[in-house]
Amino acid sequence: MGVAMKRFLLASSFALAVASGSAFAADMSPPPPMYKAPPPPAPTWTGCYIDGGVGYGMWNQDHYAETYPGPPFTQLDLSSTTGGRGWLGRLGAGCDYQFSAFNSNYVIGAFGDYDFMGLSGNYDDPYNYVTGKENESGAWAVGARIGYLVTPTLLAFFDGGYTQTHFDQVNLSNSGTSASGTPFGSAGAYLPATTYNGWFLGGGTEYAFTWLPIRGLFWRTEYRFSSFEAKDLPYLVSSSGAVETGCDETPSPGCGQHVQKYLQTVTTSLVWRFNY
Repeated sequence: MGVAMKRFLLASSFALAVASGSAFAADMSPPPPMYKAPPPPAPTWTGCYIDGGVGYGMWNQDHYAETYPGPPFTQLDLSSTTGGRGWLGRLGAGCDYQFSAFNSNYVIGAFGDYDFMGLSGNYDDPYNYVTGKENESGAWAVGARIGYLVTPTLLAFFDGGYTQTHFDQVNLSNSGTSASGTPFGSAGAYLPATTYNGWFLGGGTEYAFTWLPIRGLFWRTEYRFSSFEAKDLPYLVSSSGAVETGCDETPSPGCGQHVQKYLQTVTTSLVWRFNY
């Protein structure tokens, strides 16, 4: 074999080795990166909202018979407790702000809401032996809240503020004979419809539905306790509206009730942040 032929074969072998190495190196190269969708953005709690929901309410009252009018109002018997229960609907609105510079886990806000109620119970006066159905028909509240983000989608909060509630007229009937011997309920008597002012404290959680196609939807659950001002209410005669005199006690012949009311509610609501 000639020298030229040997050189040709050597060059061909070298070229083949280089080509094989290049192909092998190409086979060992990493695959192109797979595209991954970016994670959904964390929900923002800054903004305004509307909400609506349902719940259950329980009111109680401490009350006792007294002379009326006053002052002074003379207490005639020991205090007793009656109450009512029922369902309610709630509509509300508010605005929140999520801190960014100080601590992004804190949220503050202001809100207002109204409860459509049908919380009914039995009213009983053991001193004057009268009874009737008593119903709380509505309440509204305005207040503020502060919350902490347990996770980016779960807020735990406390709230408080001013509240007002309305109780309907209580039409009375006799359950016995009054202390003076006069069954004034048989002639038609009632406790007037009354509005009470008070304060409330509460707390709960709110959850962001980030996985739903509807943006800005949240779910709130709240417990609320309300305490209302004490009031002195007269028993009134149905036919005339005059103060009932069946108590017949000194220093005043009129008869009334001293009333202190409390309310507890548990509600669950859907919240929509319209500028989410």
